[in-house]
Amino acid sequence: MNPEPPVTSDASEAVTPESLRKQYESGATVNELVATSGLSYGTVLNRLHDAGTAMRTSWQTRRMRQDPQTRQRLTAHLRTLYEQDGATLTELAATAGETRRAARRLLIEAGGSVRTTQQTLRMRAAARAAERHKLALSLRARYEAGATVPDLAKERSYSIATVYRLLHQARTPMRPQHNHGPARDMRKRP
Repeated sequence: MNPEPPVTSDASEAVTPESLRKQYESGATVNELVATSGLSYGTVLNRLHDAGTAMRTSWQTRRMRQDPQTRQRLTAHLRTLYEQDGATLTELAATAGETRRAARRLLIEAGGSVRTTQQTLRMRAAARAAERHKLALSLRARYEAGATVPDLAKERSYSIATVYRLLHQARTPMRPQHNHGPARDMRKRP
C-alpha cells in the first residue's frame, strides 16, 4: 500500500520560485520560508533551485543580518591588525571568533589583500628589528646617563652579552672596561 500523494492547494501554487528567491535574497532563511509559505522544506529548496538562487550557509545568513555598522567596524579593525600590525589570518580568526576562511573573507570585504607567508615573515622581522633598535637606543641613553652594563642587564632581565650587543647596535661609544671585582692596589706588589 502506497500512501496517496498530498493534494496541492491553490495557495502553494501561488508561491512562485521568484517570490521565494526575492525573500531569500533579502535575508530570509529556508526555514522561515517554509513557515510563511506553508510549503515543505524540500519544495522550498526545489523552487529556490528552479529560480537559480545562489544558496548561502548559515554563517553567511548570520553575517547578512548583522548590524552593517558593527560589521564595517569589525572588518576595518581586522584590516588594521592585518596590514599595520602584521597579524596572521589565524590571529584575525581568533579576534573575530571566526574560522580562517571567514576572517579572510572579512579582510577582503574591507578592501585588504591577503599576503603570502613570506611577506608576513618579512613584515614581522622588520617590526622586530624596529623594536630592537628602539630598545637599543633606550639602553644607550641610560648607559650615557651613567648606568653600567650589569645594571642595565639586571633591569631588563637580559644577559650582559645581550646588553653589550644592543649597545653596539646603537653605536654607543663605550667607556673603558672596569674590573668589577674587589679593588686592587697596584702599588703593593710582593
